[in-house]
Amino acid sequence: MKPLKELVRPNIWSLKPYSSARDEYSGFEATVFLDANENPFNPPYNRYPDPLQHELKEQLSVVKEVPAANIFLGNGSDEAIDLVFRVFCEPRVDNVVAISPTYGMYQVCAEINGVEYRTVSLDATYQFTADALLKACDVHTKVIFLCSPNNPTGNDLNRDEMVRLLSTFSGIVVIDEAYSDFSRQKPFRLELAQYPNLIVLNTFSKAWASAGIRLGMAYASTEIISLFNKVKYPYNVNLLTQQQALAMLRKRYDIDKWVASIMAERAHVMAAFADLTFCRQVYPTNANFFLARVDDAERVYNYLVRRGIIVRNRSRVALCDNCLRVTIGTQKENTQLMAALRQYQWEQK
Repeated sequence: MKPLKELVRPNIWSLKPYSSARDEYSGFEATVFLDANENPFNPPYNRYPDPLQHELKEQLSVVKEVPAANIFLGNGSDEAIDLVFRVFCEPRVDNVVAISPTYGMYQVCAEINGVEYRTVSLDATYQFTADALLKACDVHTKVIFLCSPNNPTGNDLNRDEMVRLLSTFSGIVVIDEAYSDFSRQKPFRLELAQYPNLIVLNTFSKAWASAGIRLGMAYASTEIISLFNKVKYPYNVNLLTQQQALAMLRKRYDIDKWVASIMAERAHVMAAFADLTFCRQVYPTNANFFLARVDDAERVYNYLVRRGIIVRNRSRVALCDNCLRVTIGTQKENTQLMAALRQYQWEQK
């Protein structure tokens, strides 16, 4: 890895961050707050939230086995993705490399930030090689993005190739582990100390069943976390989100049950889907969804929409022609899906 200073945009490295009232106050107990121009009525919502979410990070640290100092919290993992570009990539100069297909927000953030986005196609089994990604890099490549389990394909990426990339690439490697709770692959967040160029993304939206609170996590070296904290907006995670996340962390064993239930349902639904006459292939998955290739995905998708059932048509995504992405729901929802698909099958005879 290059020295971190060489990877960071010069203006960000020298940036003096905004200092909020709550940043400046620390170290003493206080009961009267007259520093932040807040309204004294309607507690606790009249007060600005903790800008660095200390209590939440301490609790999350226990569950995720990552030191609190190595955790960044944001408004969904999309905020952390955007910060990667804002911290490391000089607009109209630098570029990033990513696999294809993968999560679309990497490219959206690249385009918003004026950064060239280079893609390397996965193979027929939706896998990659470190050599192929490194071949796409040049002296202006600051970041490589990986997603494992990948979206929309659902599969774990080859871990040995990811390790090789981390050990070889001189820039930043981002591994998005949004779906890692549904996989048996060892998460990279547990190996931060070995890879100073690693940023791992995670979210409360998937296994933690809290997409509505918009809370994402990034795990990285303390130096990278400090850069994220310097650039982020002062109060980027609101009080309600912090409170609900703490409540969810107290339900961690319920989460384990939910994940186990989803994985069991996943096996049943995939087997039933594979038996449909218009299904050509159901791809292996390590996420809470699966990808399936069918005859005329657009027609199947529209049929389900008319029945009030929404899946995702991924036909316009690279390597996903005529593919539907199906999220695993409750047993009742999954039964409704399969009943509709069997009715569609019968109507095609």
